[in-house]
Amino acid sequence: MVSLPHTTLALPPNPNPNPNPNANTPTTLFTAISSSKNLRQLKQVHAQILKSNLDRSDDLLFNLLLSSCTLSPTLHYPLSVFNQISKPQTHLCNKLLREFSRRAEPDKALLVYERMRREDVAVDRFSFPPLLKAVSRASALTEGVEIHGLALKLGFDSDPFVETALVRMYAACERIMEARLVFDKMSCRDVVAWSIMINGYCQSGLFDTAFYLFEEMKNSNMEPDPDEMILSAILSACGRAGKLTYGKAIHDFIKENDIMVDSHLRSALVAMYAGSGSMDLAQQLFDKTSPKDFVVATAMVSGYSKLGRVEDARSIFNQIVEKDLVCWSAMISGYADSDRPQEALRLFNEMEVSGIRPDQVTMLSVISACGHLGALDQAKWVHLYVGKNGFGRVLSVNNALIDMYAKCGSLERAKEVFEKMRRRNVISWTTMITAFAMHGDASNALNFFNQMKDENVEPNGVTFVGVLYACSHAGLVEKGRKIFELMINEYNITPKHEHYGCMVDLYGRAGLLTEALEVIEAMPFAPNVVIWGSLMAACQIHGEMELGEFAAKQLLEMEPEHDGALVALSNIYAKQRRWEHVGMVRKKMKNSDISKERGYSRIELNNEVHEFLMADRSHKQADQIYKKLDEVVSELKWAGYTPNTCCVLVDLEEEEKKEAILLHSEKLALSYGLISKTKGSSIRIVKNLRICEDCHAFMKFASKVYEREIIVRDRTRFHHYKHGFCSCKDYW
Repeated sequence: MVSLPHTTLALPPNPNPNPNPNANTPTTLFTAISSSKNLRQLKQVHAQILKSNLDRSDDLLFNLLLSSCTLSPTLHYPLSVFNQISKPQTHLCNKLLREFSRRAEPDKALLVYERMRREDVAVDRFSFPPLLKAVSRASALTEGVEIHGLALKLGFDSDPFVETALVRMYAACERIMEARLVFDKMSCRDVVAWSIMINGYCQSGLFDTAFYLFEEMKNSNMEPDPDEMILSAILSACGRAGKLTYGKAIHDFIKENDIMVDSHLRSALVAMYAGSGSMDLAQQLFDKTSPKDFVVATAMVSGYSKLGRVEDARSIFNQIVEKDLVCWSAMISGYADSDRPQEALRLFNEMEVSGIRPDQVTMLSVISACGHLGALDQAKWVHLYVGKNGFGRVLSVNNALIDMYAKCGSLERAKEVFEKMRRRNVISWTTMITAFAMHGDASNALNFFNQMKDENVEPNGVTFVGVLYACSHAGLVEKGRKIFELMINEYNITPKHEHYGCMVDLYGRAGLLTEALEVIEAMPFAPNVVIWGSLMAACQIHGEMELGEFAAKQLLEMEPEHDGALVALSNIYAKQRRWEHVGMVRKKMKNSDISKERGYSRIELNNEVHEFLMADRSHKQADQIYKKLDEVVSELKWAGYTPNTCCVLVDLEEEEKKEAILLHSEKLALSYGLISKTKGSSIRIVKNLRICEDCHAFMKFASKVYEREIIVRDRTRFHHYKHGFCSCKDYW
């Protein structure tokens, strides 16, 4: 029970030294309550009621209570007033339940209900809808089930308003089956009941069931026709499930039934087409919208962002005058997911300046962008921001921080976040295992996997991908084979493409190409592009040109314009000096406007990220960088380094090949790091492609000659170079 706080209430100043003892009559006090403009005045009237000791004090207190609900920022004071009413009546309690159920603290309505039950105040059919609304908003399932039981006992469970409130309560508490049981027993279902049930399925991700129920509703001759809320929910489900055909059918239904398309429904139509990847239709609807409210515009930004069309998304984003958090988050996420991490972080800073505070969704995009960028200093700043702004205990945010630090090359900080977490789930363990795997630390990956099992956290399919990945990159063939069998036999997890891909990679990296091919042939479904790509890459590494050519052609049958496969096929022909075939492949790429992905390397210095391309001279310190590169090459040659031109697969003279290979982007990034970073400090480089054999040897020699730890993140893993050795043990 909430009791009235023991505070002294100041009486209003009274200019009359001899006040009339009859001045505080019920009539004057009722008038004083209705004329109170703020909580301070109301509390003064409250003090007068208590002092007057009138017979009608309960009525006065109840009126005061209703007024306090409007004037008080919280429900603490109204509850204290309620507890001073000696004999609350049912109809008055129902008014209070309705008021409390609408407020920001809906759980306080349950305190009113508790007192009603404790003091035998009757609960009638009008008590249940606001009570269940409060339960829905507070997600208080236990109390909701108890209230449902009381409704059954009192015979109110067949009241249509109570039934509808029960459906809403169970759906809001994510008990969709219980909601459906109540819904199916309803003798009369109105548009509200249908809307709640359909929306419940949509919120639970059960889109197909929502579609079936919508069709059932249309055939039920329900009056009136489906409203914009139901249609918006169904259209949203179509967009989230990618059901473009069904979404178009709903659009046709709206046209055929002359349903008015308001801004909410128009936004749902745009979001449906955008979510289904049909941006042309979404754009047509958007162009017809006038005025273009920010809800519809945000749906367009989100749609273009998800397709990676960030320039189109940004164009619409820039037109939105008053952007809300959802709009900012959609654009930040678009940049983060489209390999534009720097733009994502810049936009986040702009959002901060504009005064918009991020939520959990925004922070996950920002953390992802920072991890993709690989900039450790910025990662540290983001981590500090997370702590200062109240996200430090959010499980998903901590999981993302582990991944961010791992991708920025700091396993120590990743592990520190993991160890400080008060609660961990399977994602936490899996992220940490994957972090060790990408750094080539198979020993710790396997230790954490065993520790996870010891703590009774059951691994899932993604966990096994991480463990198999660790085995693959460490050459632990037999261990990987046992892990694969454990997954199937002990955990009853059916292998998916990614698991078979790991096994192909495991055998392929170890040079067991026959076994790798046998895995592909034994798969219960057709191999995908990734699996053929793994075999193709393994064949290139181990010089199995015939099988590599076969794998590349299989891949190209599935995806004829796959740039990686075409480049690999060209390289296979080049290694065999089949220049005519090289020309044919390159001609095809040119005619189809397919270009090889450009290699780049990034390095962070003083919170600024610098990016280099091969033979890049765009940097403002280019002259110093190239001078340092010449010096480094000379120093390394004295230490035994010799340029390895085997990976230069173009028809050039040997000296030209040596010149070309010395201009790779990671060598330029390293040279810039050497002239800019303090002596002895680590140098961290992020490369978007796999590091070549020559650059790998170059980094090993540089770590020894310059006595620096050099950390390179390439497309598939990390390489920690120290004292002339690499953490991958030359197995990558």
